Amino acid sequence: MGVLRQRIRSLIFAHLMEFFRDTLPNGIRIVLKPTENGQTAHFGLTINAGSRDELEHEQGLAHFIEHSLFKGTRKRKAFHILSRMDSVGAELNAYTTKEETVIYASSLPQHFERGMEVIADITLNSTFPEKEIAKERDVIVDEIQSYQDSPAESIFDDFEEMLFANQPLGRNILGTIESVRGLSSGDIRNFIGRRYRPSDMVLSAVGPIEMKRFRLLCEKYFSELTPGDAVAPRDQAVASQPLRKLIEMDTFQAHLLLGTEAYRYHHPLQPALVLLSNYLGGPAMNSRLNMNIRERHGIAYNIEASYQPYADTGIFSIYLGTDKKLMRKSESLVRKELDRLRKNILSTTALHRAKQQFKGQFALAQEGGANLMLALGKSIIAREEVRTTAEIFEIIDAITVSEIIEVANDCFNPDKLSVLIYQ
Repeated sequence: MGVLRQRIRSLIFAHLMEFFRDTLPNGIRIVLKPTENGQTAHFGLTINAGSRDELEHEQGLAHFIEHSLFKGTRKRKAFHILSRMDSVGAELNAYTTKEETVIYASSLPQHFERGMEVIADITLNSTFPEKEIAKERDVIVDEIQSYQDSPAESIFDDFEEMLFANQPLGRNILGTIESVRGLSSGDIRNFIGRRYRPSDMVLSAVGPIEMKRFRLLCEKYFSELTPGDAVAPRDQAVASQPLRKLIEMDTFQAHLLLGTEAYRYHHPLQPALVLLSNYLGGPAMNSRLNMNIRERHGIAYNIEASYQPYADTGIFSIYLGTDKKLMRKSESLVRKELDRLRKNILSTTALHRAKQQFKGQFALAQEGGANLMLALGKSIIAREEVRTTAEIFEIIDAITVSEIIEVANDCFNPDKLSVLIYQ
């Protein structure tokens, strides 16, 4: 191929690389990111139904359904569901969050339709056999107990429960041992009938797939879903007043989680908080918390800042684990770091570096086709849109110093911070 033809082909493909979006007649939204000559293809179903949509007696049900979908359909037993993808070296998996249930498959491009068909089968035709459901209860109970043995993980759930006490958003995604043991196949069917609506589903894909073929396959496997009635709106989450709670635990380390209610997905300052959280305690070794607490003072091997937005609220938090004797000093150093960001305006140079770092991390994360596919489904559920990398970079570049200081004074205000300590 000549140089000119190659350049023209590259320009055409660059145009085709934009996202393809459409909506099926039954209301399911679909989104595709075509890739050229990709070695893998990824498909996922994102459902706008998670643990915060459970009724009080259903705690852990959304996650329980995620497990139970793989336990048999009208034409396949559990073994055949898993073997259908495993036999061609593909991956079939699922996960549950507070607001979504996601089922996805990754495979060689020639097996893309196979993954889509399996996901459609378990979503539309699962039978939830009582014998398999009974076994899965024990599996999830083991999962809960394993989670309870990991304080660095369980402290996040306990913090959310403290922040949103007696509300669906505050409940543990896994549920409790008691609630899980009480779940039945009838509960599963009731929840699916109540929450699994085509208008609350997104089919997303990344790979060397033609747009026309993708739409035809989506119609082939998911068109039998009927629209049904609209789902009931979620209860608005209301954060509690700031609390400080200490839980005595028989552990070598102390664990601290300090945080507050933060911005929802659509808040205008949400991008600034994403950037500031990454600058403060993101994965880079030169984050403010890592440099000033771990490197300078030699304490808190694990320390990070995180921000989790939801449809109507969000949570900003800082986690650290350290020697019990150093807990008080560690918390004091964290609070001093937050005060610096509240009181000292970030320089233009520092803000520029923070933006460049975040953009680099974001671009690297998007190289994984599966991650991008999952992000597409989440973006449409949460924001009703998808953004190109260039558009996201424009948003990041537009963040101002004044927005950073506003976010810091709002989210790092010591009068708003709650604290949970395992010690």
